[in-house]
Amino acid sequence: MTLDDLLRWEDSGASWRVVHHGPDGVTLGLLRCDGGEEVDRVLTDDPIILAHIGGRMCSDDDPE
Repeated sequence: MTLDDLLRWEDSGASWRVVHHGPDGVTLGLLRCDGGEEVDRVLTDDPIILAHIGGRMCSDDDPE
């Protein structure tokens, strides 16, 4: 997953949440836009994505 992919996901009205934050990176749960059901999980250690996520636990949180 790239930052562009994650931004497209957000722009479509869907959301994400941090499922796990560990030494291998962050696992994101990708949630549907109509009810929040998790449809996929992505493990990433991409510093660009990590910077975008910041300290947020979900895409609905205000960026720091």
